[in-house]
Amino acid sequence: MNERVGNKKLWGGRFSRNTDELVEKFNASIDVDKRLFESDIEGSIAHLKMMAKESIITRDDADTLIKGLLKVKKKIENNEILFSASLEDIHMHIEDALGKVSGDVARKLHTGRSRNDQVALDVRIYLKKETRIIIELLYGFQKSLVRMAKSHLDVIMPGYTHLQRAQPVLFSHHLMAYYEMFKRDIERFEDCLKRIDVMPLGTAALAGTTYPVNREFTREVLSFAKVSDNSIDSVSDRDFVMEFISHASIAMIHFSRLSEELILWSTSEFSFITISDSFTTGSSIMPQKKNPDVAELVRGKAGRVIGNLVSILTLMKSLPLAYNKDMQEDKEPLFDTVDTLKICTSVYTRMLENIKIHKDRMYDACKHGFLNATDLADYLVSKGMAFRNAHAVAGRAVACALNMKKELNDLSIEEFKDLSELIEEDVYGFITIDKMISRRISYGGTSFDNVKNAVAKAAGELGL
Repeated sequence: MNERVGNKKLWGGRFSRNTDELVEKFNASIDVDKRLFESDIEGSIAHLKMMAKESIITRDDADTLIKGLLKVKKKIENNEILFSASLEDIHMHIEDALGKVSGDVARKLHTGRSRNDQVALDVRIYLKKETRIIIELLYGFQKSLVRMAKSHLDVIMPGYTHLQRAQPVLFSHHLMAYYEMFKRDIERFEDCLKRIDVMPLGTAALAGTTYPVNREFTREVLSFAKVSDNSIDSVSDRDFVMEFISHASIAMIHFSRLSEELILWSTSEFSFITISDSFTTGSSIMPQKKNPDVAELVRGKAGRVIGNLVSILTLMKSLPLAYNKDMQEDKEPLFDTVDTLKICTSVYTRMLENIKIHKDRMYDACKHGFLNATDLADYLVSKGMAFRNAHAVAGRAVACALNMKKELNDLSIEEFKDLSELIEEDVYGFITIDKMISRRISYGGTSFDNVKNAVAKAAGELGL
């Protein structure tokens, strides 16, 4: 049987007239913050245990209310409670439902706290859990990257700058660049947890409370790392929300950059990869089309998360201390960011494992576009020429080859010698694609041994 929450305000003692129905709807946040019900009940149970320990309420009353809260939790999980704008938020809904389950003793639940420190606690409990889930999801995505790199160690592709073919690189090296990006994302979220993991309950509305609350005990019950130090800051701090969404925005930018590359690589113009049919869609009018919609959606959703960051930054930028009703608007961008990053990470992990790599097409692309021009300059340096002079000779060689519609390795030795007498027959072996890869031995470079070692190191870090 569904139970309708009552219309009586829990804060209504000072007011002589009913709230306008439109204002009730405008003021309410229940449609958004109802997802905090587990965190709210968890925090309330810890608060009751603390009050019983400090004899603020009796142990019997605390036990009755804890049992009642667990019943309320079950009712919410079973959709047995209908939410109403008249009770504004999840806190008042739970307290009202508790009164129906436990009777008048429920009025003692709010002793020694405010909705200000209560909601700050709820959001921190929620975000701690979600941040840890996101970290694990990102680790899962990294594993997909490393597995793909490990199975394609010998694949060579054009590396790009300015979206122009630049130098050949290992495809696995390119993937490991994203491994490094997401490694930093994980580090940021792990560091962010230090600021999230602070317990604000017991600071009440802004000034603290006159009750002998034991905030350290509450911290231990809730497994927070530390207790907040300033009551005003405790209820008005949303730095941790801004920081989380900022880190999420960077992670989504990384996904967006990868999306752009997968979209390009899957075109007929590139044909470097084929994305599985399971992660693409067709056209309603063009039967031949196979669209990389997943990658495109992730690229689009990056803008959504960045918008959430702008929203929370703008929300907080002019707020005086302490709590202001504006801060009710912090949850929509936060929840949307959490949901978006989680689904994008999950779908990308599965999609990446279902991409086919066209090794020969990638290698063939390295043969065109003078990707060996820098190596020709390096060859001349190895013969004793200054690099700036060598660079100029290599540039003239490219111009010559372009004029004759050739690649550098197609020039005859006589044509090379017209450019420099230092060039000998061994130049052809020097500017081959595989040799160009092998010579990139500087730490972090794309040589075969470097990348093999980097993949092995990453696999060890991830327990693969």
